[in-house]
Amino acid sequence: MFMMASLSWRKMMREYTSDIAFTETVKKIQKEKESRSAYANMEQRGSWESTVTEFLASFIAQRDSFYMATVNAEGQPYIQHRGGPKGFLKVIDNKTLGFADFSGNRQYISYGNLQDNNKVCIFLMDYPNRTRIKLWGTSEVTETDEALIEKLVDNEYKANIERAFLIHIEAWDRNCPQHITPRYSEEEIMLMGEMK
Repeated sequence: MFMMASLSWRKMMREYTSDIAFTETVKKIQKEKESRSAYANMEQRGSWESTVTEFLASFIAQRDSFYMATVNAEGQPYIQHRGGPKGFLKVIDNKTLGFADFSGNRQYISYGNLQDNNKVCIFLMDYPNRTRIKLWGTSEVTETDEALIEKLVDNEYKANIERAFLIHIEAWDRNCPQHITPRYSEEEIMLMGEMK
């Protein structure tokens, strides 16, 4: 109970959306390494986004995969690749994303972690255009909300859907393209060939 109250208090005490990642310890290291002033300027100009923008909605609609990080009750992080048809991660409203969870290897690690700690971070990559989005939030999982699950279904993609994941956005940011090696799917390579 105290831990949840403490976490809620920290969330309310954030001055900037980027404080979700730039903790006091991170800011201290930034200051020591002389990068703090640049990030302080960014914060003064508006910090990171906290709602779905037209850019983010369009970016998400083009993705066929993302990486999702969760943390278990012991503080051990876990990263899982999530994939599906293009656009399987859907915008529910300006603060919420959702996706249908397909049958897989049945380990349920992310699902279990989210029962203990609902914090989540997702990383979306556009390799051809060397663009990445990092997004922080909280998540909830439902197996009984049929209307929501139906909303997340892609009727053209044949898969057994077991549950729905919702991600409530707290902050997101677009990273720089440095060190992103362009990679292309078969579909993208075929499209590039047709354009020649």
